[in-house]
Amino acid sequence: MESTGPGTLAVAVAPGMPIFEVAIPYQVFYEPPLGVDPAAWYDFQLCGPRDTQHATLRDPFVALTDHDYDDLIRADTVIVPSTPNVREDPPTDLVEAVRAAYDRGARIASLCTGAFVLAAAGLLDGLRMTTHWRHIAALRERHPHLDIDPGVLYIDDGRILTSAGTMAGMDLCIHLIRKDLGSQAANAAARYLVVSPHRAGGQAQYLQSPVPAQPTDSGLATTLEWALSNLEHPLTVADLAGHANLSERTLARRFHSELGGTPLQWLLTQRLIRARELLELTDLPVEVVAARCGLGTAANLRTHFNREVGLPPSEYRRSHRPTRHEIITEPAPARLG
Repeated sequence: MESTGPGTLAVAVAPGMPIFEVAIPYQVFYEPPLGVDPAAWYDFQLCGPRDTQHATLRDPFVALTDHDYDDLIRADTVIVPSTPNVREDPPTDLVEAVRAAYDRGARIASLCTGAFVLAAAGLLDGLRMTTHWRHIAALRERHPHLDIDPGVLYIDDGRILTSAGTMAGMDLCIHLIRKDLGSQAANAAARYLVVSPHRAGGQAQYLQSPVPAQPTDSGLATTLEWALSNLEHPLTVADLAGHANLSERTLARRFHSELGGTPLQWLLTQRLIRARELLELTDLPVEVVAARCGLGTAANLRTHFNREVGLPPSEYRRSHRPTRHEIITEPAPARLG
């Protein structure tokens, strides 16, 4: 069957790469999750150097692959999991292959310290980018001109994407699926991997107090579930605080410590996720989609959608239509309560 998917996705490997960083894109992209048409999935390739003669027994990981860097250069999307050693220059053949792939028009994404490879290839000049917070100083020392944002999970600049630590790399992979194949495919992949279907790239890399000293029930889980079931209503911070039985100031502190953002940022992210789902899975007019996700008007939806997704809603709908499941004509509206 002829593929209708987003083309070839190549994962670059090199001797000494951290094996877990390689395993993330392999696990995410190697095969489609249940419910996703294989013909619409990626043509996955694991690409390594032509030979591994320079590898040694000290290298913690050496991959034997059916594809080499020549295949990587021809790929549509290239993922660079990590650099083998942040204290040394990245492998020259890997840097040259990544640069050549970009020059041919490929989209390049780095996971964690894979940003060192992109920086060595000159692909990050003039761009805002990120990497694991622990290695930012080392990257700045090697490339002091880079615009490094230490406070985000990942950054999508179109043809160049960078991400922070291990789970941020997973978030970026899910983001690519959502961008290429839509929310249903991204949710299916996240469900299979048992991870969150969406964490916004602007979320903080790490939280000062990720686990409370004493086990407590902050009330946020119940309030978040309530808010998700009532997104079509004009919810405010006061509404969320009232449901959680907290002051607005305390609610803001809880959101920052547990979710890495503000209540309004979280609400907007959830509204846009709902908008994507409605655009993909229904034939509802854009005005109705805007109302159903709580953004009010079509103009307001277009403004936020263009800024966050990079496409107007109508164009997003055309490019992310489902291929196998039935279009829903009129989803049941949620009720406040």
